[in-house]
Amino acid sequence: MKAAKLLWNVSACALFGVLVLLGLMSGTASAKAVDLYQSVCSAALPDGATDARIIQAPYRCGDQAPTRGEDWLWIRLDPAPLAALSAGWDLLIDQTRFDRIGLLVVTRDGTVRRSLSYDELKDHWAPGGLLKFVVGPPGRDVRGLYIGFRHIDDLSLMRKVIARPHNAMNGADVGWLVLMGLFTGTLLSAFLYNLVIHAGRRPAFQRWYLLWVSVALVYGLMWTNVAALVVPWLIGPVVVRIWFALVGLMVAACNMFFFSVIEDGILSRRVIRAGRWLAIGGVVFGVLAAADTWFPPVLTDRLLNYDIAATSALIAWSCVVAARRGSRVVWFYMIGWSPVITLFVLRLARNLGFVRQNDAVDMATFLALAFEALVLSLAIADRFRRIRRELDQARQRREIDLAETKTLRLAAQTDFLTGLGNRAAYQQQATALMKASIPFSLFLIDVDYLKDVNDRLGHASGDMLLCHVGTALADAVRAMADVRVSRIGGDEFAILCPGSLHSEAELAERIAAIQGEPWHPRDRTRTMSLSIGSARYPDDAEALDLLYHDADLALYTAKRLGRERYVRYDPLQRSLQELQIAFAGEAEQALEQGEFILYLQPIVSLETETVCGHEALLRWNHPEHGLMSPDRFADVLVAERIGLRIQDHVLELALTALRDRSEGLGVLCVNFTSAQLAGPRSARTVLERLAHYGVDPARLCVEVTEGVMLDRAADSILSSLRILHDAGVCIALDDFGTGYASLVHLRDLPVDRIKIDQSFVAGLDETEGGTLPIISAIVGLGVGLGKVVIAEGIESEWQAERLRQLGVRLGQGYRYGRPVALAPITEAKPVSQLVF
Repeated sequence: MKAAKLLWNVSACALFGVLVLLGLMSGTASAKAVDLYQSVCSAALPDGATDARIIQAPYRCGDQAPTRGEDWLWIRLDPAPLAALSAGWDLLIDQTRFDRIGLLVVTRDGTVRRSLSYDELKDHWAPGGLLKFVVGPPGRDVRGLYIGFRHIDDLSLMRKVIARPHNAMNGADVGWLVLMGLFTGTLLSAFLYNLVIHAGRRPAFQRWYLLWVSVALVYGLMWTNVAALVVPWLIGPVVVRIWFALVGLMVAACNMFFFSVIEDGILSRRVIRAGRWLAIGGVVFGVLAAADTWFPPVLTDRLLNYDIAATSALIAWSCVVAARRGSRVVWFYMIGWSPVITLFVLRLARNLGFVRQNDAVDMATFLALAFEALVLSLAIADRFRRIRRELDQARQRREIDLAETKTLRLAAQTDFLTGLGNRAAYQQQATALMKASIPFSLFLIDVDYLKDVNDRLGHASGDMLLCHVGTALADAVRAMADVRVSRIGGDEFAILCPGSLHSEAELAERIAAIQGEPWHPRDRTRTMSLSIGSARYPDDAEALDLLYHDADLALYTAKRLGRERYVRYDPLQRSLQELQIAFAGEAEQALEQGEFILYLQPIVSLETETVCGHEALLRWNHPEHGLMSPDRFADVLVAERIGLRIQDHVLELALTALRDRSEGLGVLCVNFTSAQLAGPRSARTVLERLAHYGVDPARLCVEVTEGVMLDRAADSILSSLRILHDAGVCIALDDFGTGYASLVHLRDLPVDRIKIDQSFVAGLDETEGGTLPIISAIVGLGVGLGKVVIAEGIESEWQAERLRQLGVRLGQGYRYGRPVALAPITEAKPVSQLVF
């Protein structure tokens, strides 16, 4: 509504401007202008004609006058009406198309001749679409006045030759400038108003209206030469050619606007189709009329005018039909377009020679266009009020579609969490490098302990860690050209590093520099740990899948070696994996043939050195590779279904030994995997097997590593351990001190024993950087929490004595016995009845 009021205010200003304009047009300067067009006679002359030949040429007038010349067409004007003009008067010529223009003035003292090309016309323009030439001699001294055009399009298309006194700015010029100021302000107001009133998807009629207003504004500024104030060269022949194209486009736009703004069902499809064809004709004829170099200018000008006449007739008839059928919009259209159509008909009649040339028609045309812009803006506003609800719904649907499209686009190439490229982007970039035969290194990076962060601190903290890693990696490679970082999985990142091995080494150093970088979840401080593997194209593999597999093997090796490290791919890693895969295929038969056996290692009291129990260790007696420990085959078997069957087989062997050997084994420690403890019935199954074999639950010790607690099913595993513990089964936390959050696990787990990892025991005798403080802290922690502490890997009496002094109660290692097969052990004497 505010915009509508603004338009009405502009209308009032326009009306005031019209009054001022009429006053200026009635000024004295305009009254003294002399129309010389009625006295025009013409003659065709060749290039290089002398002044004498121009003057003496056989000029013909009226219908016999030539309108074009092979080279030059000269027109002769009657100098008699010029007597009242003082020296330095203006000669104004209607703009048309030509190559050069010449002016010959014959006076009592001789002749004055000027010839100008298009490039020299930039200062010779006047408002109202005229070319202006200042003639020095006073009118009373002029004996002959001649204007020549080289390669003029056609004399019939030029309809104005005026002489007037010279002033810096006379009333007519001021009138044109005031008119165009009002015209420009009004059309710009209408344009801006229609830009702001749309809702959602802009309807077709509004788009056509905006196009029409834009074209009409440009046409008005160029037709009146006002555009030359900004672009001086935009006058003369070039602007005339643009006129024709703009007129055709303006006719097409107004035509399409009318047939799109009328309500659906008011006009027949045949009428609408005819209007569209006329619109197309307007554009085509406008372009043809502008191309006077290739097409006859008179013919194309006539075709364009006929199309305008046909369009006016069709729209007039359509208005009558629409009004009779109850259209509301058509009344706005008729009010706005009636003056425009009327004046275009007058211009058409003038162009066809039926009406005499008159500036008032041209000025009134632009006033009518401005009036039309205001009225039709109000029509559009009325139409919008009626379809607002539909447009709002369309806008909502469009916003939803845009949001979905944006989401899909981002998901297609961008990781939503870190803002880095995703797997699709990584594959596209890697494929492009391979197609270009550019060597590059592929780095695969895993974020260590992400699951623990998610479980302990929440997924928001886990996302924070991923974002922190993504930012750190992006910063690390920022100074390296063409290096791209992508997040291709939950905790997995990929970096493509084109270039030499030197670039690969530099990137490895940059990533190593961010290892251990602190980050701060929930006002805590933690350090970042990354496992990295890399492989190189084409040295290691020439296919992307194989290259990824090689880098993944290196990454797996980095994790197996303790995480927070970088490992480059080595072909030996593939051989090892192939061997493990072969083991997976042979495991089924090995299980059936009893190749999986238990070896037992004694656990002794450090005080009495009596055996208190044993740890069951799995071995594979392979017919080809001999006796193998789990570090050669366990990783691949755990990932297969056969792995759980082997673990169940181990439990059956252990329970059988406990049943058959009575107290000969003491407490038997068996390593459990996450698969054995996950699920609601896991603990019940173990207890049922104990009952089946008649074994006291206190004689079984379930050993778990922290890796088990980092499994996805950690909650279910913890529940199973609590059930077992409540039933009397001993729970031991193996390899204590090597994990990421073992102290936290001590709080949550029902742990009875803490086993100090053998790596700490091995470093006990080191003088600098030794592990004595660590072991002392673990023992103090265990004793303080009421846990039994066991030391692994004891190999010397000195280690045993030192551990006894620190308060360690139990130990195992080569000092007390190597792992041996189950049968000999079970034949040994009964062990001590030490309870732990």
